[in-house]
Amino acid sequence: MPQPEFNRKLFGRKKGRKLSLQTQELIDTLFKQKLDIKCEDLGEPESYDPKNLFSFEPKQMIAEIGFGNGDMLAVLHKENPDDAFIGCEPFLNGLGNLLMAIEGNNTRNVRLWQDDALLLLRQFTDNSLDKIYILNPDPWPKKRHHKRRIVRPETLDLYARLLKKGGRLIMTTDVDDLAEWMVTQASNHDSFIWTANSKADWQNAPEGWVKTKYEKKGEKAGRKQSYLIFERL
Repeated sequence: MPQPEFNRKLFGRKKGRKLSLQTQELIDTLFKQKLDIKCEDLGEPESYDPKNLFSFEPKQMIAEIGFGNGDMLAVLHKENPDDAFIGCEPFLNGLGNLLMAIEGNNTRNVRLWQDDALLLLRQFTDNSLDKIYILNPDPWPKKRHHKRRIVRPETLDLYARLLKKGGRLIMTTDVDDLAEWMVTQASNHDSFIWTANSKADWQNAPEGWVKTKYEKKGEKAGRKQSYLIFERL
């Protein structure tokens, strides 16, 4: 596969505690044999239509960057069988948790990438996605690490290229500084407009929202979640 223009390094671990035998078996079978997106199939940068990952014509194409334990993805793919979902998560234990949650489901509308999401997304064609989810990303609080944040001018350029007109960039965080950063970065980008019309629009979860375990844990700890939804112009 050609070298991607994003030479972004993954920071942090890709694996935590030892995987159970059942989880490892699911990775070796369900993931590697059915759901894994193969690098060698993607071709030249900006040339791969993600619809080709699926055996049906999806109503919507949806990507989640850093799905964590897969709480959102596990629910959405089951409730929306006519939509196609691409989940990206480098952390092996998170991948294992998602596989445990979707085992036994019809997984024809799910494909997974266990690596840096930017390396995959760069291969996709223009206007090929309807939604991009970025839920509670690493805040990288130190100023010298802000360049590692997943929402910044060069990544917003990529998201804008991939999203269709009217497509949604859906971001959440319970870190106030990061919420301000993401709103500022996306608002300053020519291709996005914030959909919020009032304080309640970003303080309250959208209708039908799936709360992840991380979000629920944050609520119990007194942290307030921000729901930041931007539309592709």
